[in-house]
Amino acid sequence: MPKGVTSRRPRTRAALLAAALEAFAAYGFHAATIEQVCERAGFTRGAFYSNFASKEELFLALFDQHSERVLAGLAERIAALPAGEVTLRSLVAILAEIEPAERDWYLVTTEFTLHAIRDPQAAWVLAQHDARLRSTLAEGLTDYLARAGRRLTVPVEELARLLVAIREGGLAQSYVEPAELPPGQLERRFLEPLLTAVSAPDSAPDSAPDPRTDQRSSLEVH
Repeated sequence: MPKGVTSRRPRTRAALLAAALEAFAAYGFHAATIEQVCERAGFTRGAFYSNFASKEELFLALFDQHSERVLAGLAERIAALPAGEVTLRSLVAILAEIEPAERDWYLVTTEFTLHAIRDPQAAWVLAQHDARLRSTLAEGLTDYLARAGRRLTVPVEELARLLVAIREGGLAQSYVEPAELPPGQLERRFLEPLLTAVSAPDSAPDSAPDPRTDQRSSLEVH
């Protein structure tokens, strides 16, 4: 492949992803066409198919891009906290931040999730991407709580699922009734007592706990 084509490929892909998010949010995942995505990006169908095999693959690339951006933003804000401010309240304040642009992504991902519920193959593929997101989130939660001098008393993977469910369920209500429930309000009000209830003071806060040990202990107790 010519060097110029290789160097343009990341830019082409980025433009197609940005155009896809706009088209999917405006028309819906099913209604939006590949032609509309290409028109918004300023490329041909050939450029599209040299980067993506289908609209489903395009969405999953968007999913990974969004997940990486959100998780990287969380990690950056957490890393910037001074040692004395590594608390559950500080973590909640970070988790409760919802960018205005999140509404477009919510529209797109909700429609694809409904599609996946109806299509077992799409569900299987989406579940793999969800699992990678939760794994990274779970790792970050474990590290943060260790820095805060606490350890989980429940399996971290299950807590990650619950936090995702609270975020997605809360946003659904917020976008229907924004005046009654601003985005992030449920997290700000309830996450701190929740995290307090599912964690305990760590007897050795300077050493990060092994989440697998925490999970075994939790299962043995209950």
